[in-house]
Amino acid sequence: MSKTVLIVDDVALNIKLIREILVYQGDTVFEAVNGREGVDLAIEKKPDIIFMDIQMPVMDGMEATRQIKANPATRHIPIVALTGYAMAGDKKRMLEAGCDAYLSKPFKIKELFQTIEEFF
Repeated sequence: MSKTVLIVDDVALNIKLIREILVYQGDTVFEAVNGREGVDLAIEKKPDIIFMDIQMPVMDGMEATRQIKANPATRHIPIVALTGYAMAGDKKRMLEAGCDAYLSKPFKIKELFQTIEEFF
């Protein structure tokens, strides 16, 4: 089953990696380079799932997640937090902000697919 996926990350290489994996399996991918763009695209495209980096310019991923989850039109969309700063308490803070799952970078492709499968 193909999905519509929104990747929100300010690092082009991270976007490229996830995009290529998902497009290869037939998914449609949209991209945003900061939280503000991510919120706007989530509202416009209503993707099936969002991969949200946490540390970004303009608006960080935690605030973007809060805004997406506060909007009745987008609150149902699963958001997977992506972070390279896996420190004690990070997972808890991200889940409290509204993220539905958490992946620490670098992640294995198998972990990416397992996380997606949790929601579909």
